[in-house]
Amino acid sequence: MAIAVALGLGLGCTTAYAQTATDPLEQAARSEEESNTALSLDEIVVLGTAAEQTRQMPGVSIIGEQELERRPPANDLSEIIRRQPGVNLTGNSATGQYGNNRQIDLRGMGPENTLIMIDGRPVLSRNAVRMGRSGERNTRGDSNWVPAEAIERIEVIRGPAAARYGSGASGGVVNIITRPPTDKHSATLTAYSKMPENGDEGSSQRAGFVFSGPLSRTLSYRMFGNLNKTDADSLDLNRRFQVDPNPPPAGREGVENKDINGLLRWQLADNQSLEFEAGYARQGNIFAGEWAGASNAPYAAELWGEETNVMYRRTLAITHRGEWDFGSSRITLQQENTRNYRLGEGLAGGGEGTISPTSTWNQSELDNYYFNGELDMPITGGRFNQVVTVGTTLTREKLDDPYSVTSSPDVTDFPQTRNGSAQTDADNYAAYLEDNIELTERLIVTPGIRFDHHTEFGDNWSPSLNGSFAVTDAVTVQAGVARAFKAPNLYQSNPNYIYTTMGNGCPDGVSGPCYIQGNANLEAETSLNKEIGISYVENGWNTGLTYFHNDYKNKIVAGLGSGGDVTSVPSGGNVYQWTNASKAVVQGLEGNVNVPLLGPDGTVLSWNNNLTYMIENRNKDTREPLSVIPKYTLNSSLDWQATDQLFLAATVTHYGRQEPRHRTSSGADAAGTALSKRGSYTLFGLNASYEVNDNLSLSAGIDNLFDKQIYRQSSQGQTGANSYNEPGRAYWVSMTSRF
Repeated sequence: MAIAVALGLGLGCTTAYAQTATDPLEQAARSEEESNTALSLDEIVVLGTAAEQTRQMPGVSIIGEQELERRPPANDLSEIIRRQPGVNLTGNSATGQYGNNRQIDLRGMGPENTLIMIDGRPVLSRNAVRMGRSGERNTRGDSNWVPAEAIERIEVIRGPAAARYGSGASGGVVNIITRPPTDKHSATLTAYSKMPENGDEGSSQRAGFVFSGPLSRTLSYRMFGNLNKTDADSLDLNRRFQVDPNPPPAGREGVENKDINGLLRWQLADNQSLEFEAGYARQGNIFAGEWAGASNAPYAAELWGEETNVMYRRTLAITHRGEWDFGSSRITLQQENTRNYRLGEGLAGGGEGTISPTSTWNQSELDNYYFNGELDMPITGGRFNQVVTVGTTLTREKLDDPYSVTSSPDVTDFPQTRNGSAQTDADNYAAYLEDNIELTERLIVTPGIRFDHHTEFGDNWSPSLNGSFAVTDAVTVQAGVARAFKAPNLYQSNPNYIYTTMGNGCPDGVSGPCYIQGNANLEAETSLNKEIGISYVENGWNTGLTYFHNDYKNKIVAGLGSGGDVTSVPSGGNVYQWTNASKAVVQGLEGNVNVPLLGPDGTVLSWNNNLTYMIENRNKDTREPLSVIPKYTLNSSLDWQATDQLFLAATVTHYGRQEPRHRTSSGADAAGTALSKRGSYTLFGLNASYEVNDNLSLSAGIDNLFDKQIYRQSSQGQTGANSYNEPGRAYWVSMTSRF
């Protein structure tokens, strides 16, 4: 029997006898009851019900509901996603700025090239946060908007297959699938607590609910809510390890979330449904003392433990699904509104990100409008069985950030400026086509094409070709190639986004003032992504190895005065615009070895491993790393289903060495702690789950069993590879009640 992941996802699966296939993210959003219709297409395609071997195959990983309950994250979903192959947590550059606010990075392409989706719809709230000249945003990313207890599964899609989802998916896609409405009334209540052994580290608490069930014969609902809080680390956590006089490097920032979401499903007919969804979330930080320099260090104690930025996210969505004689369809429309409140940061001469208790609160607002229509049509009876997927996507992104513009100097004599408007927007119109073709019983190929028209940079074509060949019933070879892209963001492309550095951040050897300005003439970043892999799956054995290679062009960086990106202005000083400058290459290996030790196919005892090895992750011109990530990462777990009720596991994660950049953002040679490397280290853990009865389950564990703590030595751009804290030993417990 064939699995269509090999069609829609390139290297996403292992078996190769599919009759039909369709878009995995669209299918992921379908409920179980809809996928069991007469059209067998859905039954074959749905990835969320795949067994353990599917989760570790090249190109796609599935994190199921059971794993989320057995090893729950304390707060952010990135804590569990990082255990998958090809996944790291890092910043968007090699500066180490905001080092503890690491985000999901897929295959070394950076967080800005990782597209986060919820139920197949993009999440873009982090784009409401200003991008600094280093390419970093002071944000936690978009992986913390859905509580763990509301999730059915998480799909992590890496490589060429993700290119069909458009801008921002050059590294891959993380699709968070929420639990659907049920045909019987049900309630799930969850409570979680995590207590670190080190009193200087922040603790975590979380409580949430999920209610679901029918309202009538044709109406059903699902509602979830969540409260969680992780405290900030102490100001003294890194003090003993700092190498700069002041301020002490900050520990991990705390965060407090409040989420509520409701979905109403109307079953229009046996083959059609209409869903209405609304969500609201508030996410506030808990300040841990992150400073750009020593000047405002005395304010750290005054602001520690307070909120210095708050994000409000509101979503409204409507989705129609249909099953027809000729195939299946989905039409969805979403509006996402994000309001970003934060204390004013240094933009005009001060260190970037510097705040004080006297700073005023400022707001930026981002509206994202998303429309997608897709049709999957199985074609049989001809020479080849195939499924044609055709779709269109329309997006509009509108940003209003008066602070980042009004904090700028008088811009009347600057190039490209547009009357100082604080508002900017961009539209994108896209169409795509895929044809999943079963050429033989063992060979499946999937050609695809996507066309985008962007109002700022113009047209882009993203062709792709994925294939899967079953050498034997157990051995499969898979390969894929695709052209991916990322449009300039609304800060990089806005000429009215200007800030002065007063020498802080000027190119090496240039005195201030220097101005950084958006550029309306930027081109899109592009990447040619290639991969090839082989897998073996039989009798509980699941092994695979994938090689990936990405050629990255037109990377957008803040200019340093070369290639026409500098202009002198009558008011004095030089203007440096964002520019397309860099070429880069990212290549590496992903592998997995899952070994059955006891029971049929290892159902009693199994040893599961995955490895990511980065061969290269560098700017071709400067030879500098694109981001600070481990040379290799090994995740290993020994899973024991001791009884029908008791599950035990021991985990090991080993991180290889991490190297910093050798030149600063201003082009100067890095020195001192900015050249610090981070050596390899290993973390061990234990966890257990016990099903008390059908209504109650308990989970508990110890993270970082041997208390391997990692500390920061410096702040901001002087931190080198020691840019983040690795917390020490901590104990956690979770309880889930179902009714």
